[in-house]
Amino acid sequence: MNILIVTQYFYPETFKSTDLAFELQKRGHNVTVLTGIPNYPEGKVYASYGFFKNIKQQINGVKIERAWLLPRGNGGGIRLFSNYYTWAFFASLKALKLSLRNKYDAVIVHEPSPITQFYPALVVKKIQNTPIYFWVMDLWPESLEIAGGLKNRFILSYYRSLITRFYNHSKKILITSKGFRKSINEKGNFDSKIEYFPNWAEDVISNGDENYPIPDLPEGFKIMFAGNVGESQDMETIMEAALTLKNNKVVKFIIVGDGRKMQFVHDFINTHHLQDTVFTMGRFPVEAMSAFFSKSDLLLVSLKDDPIFNLTVPAKVQAYMSAGKPILAMLNGEGAEIVEEADCGFTVPASNSEKLVEQIMTALDMSKQLLSQKGDNGKKYYQKYFRMQECINNLETILKSE
Repeated sequence: MNILIVTQYFYPETFKSTDLAFELQKRGHNVTVLTGIPNYPEGKVYASYGFFKNIKQQINGVKIERAWLLPRGNGGGIRLFSNYYTWAFFASLKALKLSLRNKYDAVIVHEPSPITQFYPALVVKKIQNTPIYFWVMDLWPESLEIAGGLKNRFILSYYRSLITRFYNHSKKILITSKGFRKSINEKGNFDSKIEYFPNWAEDVISNGDENYPIPDLPEGFKIMFAGNVGESQDMETIMEAALTLKNNKVVKFIIVGDGRKMQFVHDFINTHHLQDTVFTMGRFPVEAMSAFFSKSDLLLVSLKDDPIFNLTVPAKVQAYMSAGKPILAMLNGEGAEIVEEADCGFTVPASNSEKLVEQIMTALDMSKQLLSQKGDNGKKYYQKYFRMQECINNLETILKSE
């Protein structure tokens, strides 16, 4: 098939859109990606990229077209709004150009937020009547209201009508969490369009090099948080737990990643003198994750206690499972249910530092054999339900169905 993937985020940014494009191309499809100039998460354009540098590329056979955008900067509301809409505008112009030169069999919109990524796909559909497969990773306007703190009824109503329009224009709506179905169907009769298409972990994590060079880690019982350090991840509660365990000389919190809340973490560590309890490693490529995970005792995943997050399964759940390490999940809803169903770790209610501390101490008292068994359970569950090969096999079936 001749497939166009529309996404604001792509290689060298670390998103599932990259795996999807490379794997579909590897399977013999002709894949083009319409994306942006890489600037996530730091908000600065990556080295070797720019408004006139590497705008057109070909990597692993995938043709990449990059549209201009205003970098996201420090991630403030106005700057993010400008980032979203400048890309949507320039990407729509590029979509017009691509549509006049190429015929596509399918357009896949990769949407971890914002929904404005749908606009360029809509241009292609209007010109070619190409079916759109909307890969929904974030619910709008719910995430705008809950995660973004937006309370303006007029704006929320506008985005509700906009997302309803996008659902109407989609041939299929691919959801990463089964909990999304209810929210989507509240906006219209879309049930027949919805297909479950979960996240997967990169093979480089499950089959990665545990000897990849990483910094030395502290001795002790290592609780590792890896990935985006953002508003949604509830770093406040994690830091409260770390403060409670400050005098415990064994428990060590290790944070691998970066994001908007990283400054808060650094400030909290300095204010409360947690330098011997919390260790920040910074950002590393996905190739390093296997080495980090192999040296951990528990892998921590968290989301704030909000209705939208209770419907969400963070992608790191699958990544952690693939690593074969026990998971400590401080979240509600489907993500916690998966951890419990797989018997691959421990769950505590979202935003509950007391329960988090209690569960850490419980795990600390467990034998290494029992912890290892939970990690093995997670890996087996991952291999059965969340391997990339199986997920994309399912996607190919969806794309080829009438």
